[in-house]
Amino acid sequence: MFMDDNVKVVARNRKAYHDYHIDEKFEAGIELKGTEVKSIRDSRLNLKDSFARVENGEIILYNVHVSSYEQGNRFNHDPVRPRRLLMHRREIDRLKGKTQEKGYTLIPLRVYLRRGLVKVELALAHGKRKYDKRRAIAEKTARREAERELKEKQLGKPR
Repeated sequence: MFMDDNVKVVARNRKAYHDYHIDEKFEAGIELKGTEVKSIRDSRLNLKDSFARVENGEIILYNVHVSSYEQGNRFNHDPVRPRRLLMHRREIDRLKGKTQEKGYTLIPLRVYLRRGLVKVELALAHGKRKYDKRRAIAEKTARREAERELKEKQLGKPR
């Protein structure tokens, strides 16, 4: 969605697509301390189990683990501290209304560097049920097998 030549993806939340139906995606800046930026540039962060909430007119990102910077000594940060996301006021207000609806939540999909700035791709999502997850796995397996058979036919190898 937000791809161009100057983007370096630092981390992805692979589990998000398995656990949630993604309805909309948004790009947000993130408020960081100096050593956090250096750790992120070294791809030392984890988005597993992370989420965001709208609180007091701000979007706060929780459970993102940014490892301590090795040369940071006493200036290092708390690895899992809540971090503020930077978005326009009308976007925040719109997301606040959407997340108050039953079942909707904000999930970070990936963190990337664009022109030297750290950005977060945030998704408005609602949870999948167990049978939805099973169906998605079955479709993925069927698609993979069909591609494998097609490839074998093109190469002329019988199974």
